[in-house]
Amino acid sequence: MHTKNTQNSSFKRGAGSRGSSFGGRRSGSGSSSFGQRRSASSGARRNTGTFNRGGGRGHRKGSHIDISKFINKTVITEEAVVFTPEHLFKDFAIDERLKNNIIKKGYQSPTPIQDRVIPHILNGHDVVGIANTGTGKTAAFLIPLINKVLANPKENVLVVAPTRELAQQINVELKGFTQGFKIFSVCVVGGAPIGAQIRELRYHNNFIIGTPGRIKDLIERKCLDLSSFKSVVLDEADRMLDMGFINDMKLLMSYMPKDRHTLFFSATLSREIEALIKDFLKEPVMVSVKTRDTSKDVEQDVVHIGQGQNKFDVLHDLLVQPEFHRVLVFGRTKHGVEKLAIELDKRGFKAQSIHGDKSQGQRQRALDFFKKGMSQILVATDVAARGLDIAGVSHVINFDIPETYEDYVHRIGRTGRAGAKGKALTFIG
Repeated sequence: MHTKNTQNSSFKRGAGSRGSSFGGRRSGSGSSSFGQRRSASSGARRNTGTFNRGGGRGHRKGSHIDISKFINKTVITEEAVVFTPEHLFKDFAIDERLKNNIIKKGYQSPTPIQDRVIPHILNGHDVVGIANTGTGKTAAFLIPLINKVLANPKENVLVVAPTRELAQQINVELKGFTQGFKIFSVCVVGGAPIGAQIRELRYHNNFIIGTPGRIKDLIERKCLDLSSFKSVVLDEADRMLDMGFINDMKLLMSYMPKDRHTLFFSATLSREIEALIKDFLKEPVMVSVKTRDTSKDVEQDVVHIGQGQNKFDVLHDLLVQPEFHRVLVFGRTKHGVEKLAIELDKRGFKAQSIHGDKSQGQRQRALDFFKKGMSQILVATDVAARGLDIAGVSHVINFDIPETYEDYVHRIGRTGRAGAKGKALTFIG
């Protein structure tokens, strides 16, 4: 396998490698006693000093992460590197009907991952795509695979994603590209009624998009047969590995033909990921457009919680500031996230929560409210950190320190997307 940076020349195939305003200010009455409002400078003291690891709280999960990794001040004078694509969407060797739909969606120039990956997929190569979140990976694999189905309507494609939300998002984007085509898809995820999914599977669907557990369940129920699926996408593979889906992934691949077209996307490249690549792919082209762990468009800082300070009050004093207009707040546990959302609601904030104990319908409604601006705050566990494309997130706040640096990278990747500026704050102490 050969790795190429996005600014370099064309790639070569590997040889020998297999497979509104908040309204959240304290009111004079309510279910909670808030006391006098502190200024943000006193209530949320930002500091770039050393994390005091002494004491009980310094040894919590995630405290092993070097605090300096949570700090990245934006340098205003930094000269931006302008990416010049080698292609335009109109130049790709794809069906004219698909080109027209791409243009209708407002796409003209591909992102780096799209520019580099699409030609290889069109040529039938197995591909490993390494790229930061929010770089357009979904369109990078959907566009050439849709073209494959247009050329052969009997083609079947399986797309596997780690979370329900990402699977649903991929399905929505697919429908946008295939509007007016007789290309059908079904999204099969846990937390949604399996009966409805079984009924949809009785019809021919060119694309099956789902999470590993639900796909496995449908296979065991003999409602889904992967023997005719010759194209597969493993999206956010590193997250599936983190979530314990490794055996399910191997099982799904075993049900597919050995002579298949495999696309593998990940934000990181660990030894475990490299082992999966050898198991799943045949002579893949590796395309890496990842230049750094976190986007240069995200300013990162820490908020020290002083002795005697109430962590929630510090959060409140941040959220009432007008620039915090669309905020993702991350907590570690389902119980903690739900409790935090309820308390925010009591204080007059428009907040929603999303975590594993919510039904699929509840999670989708929370996301829709947040995306449409009907809620200004979404409190989430790490289930929301991977792959979700939520426009206009002004801030990400890590109310709880993430367990791993990789989780941190994916959390803050929800802001600063598509060239926009964002801020990420991590509570310490």
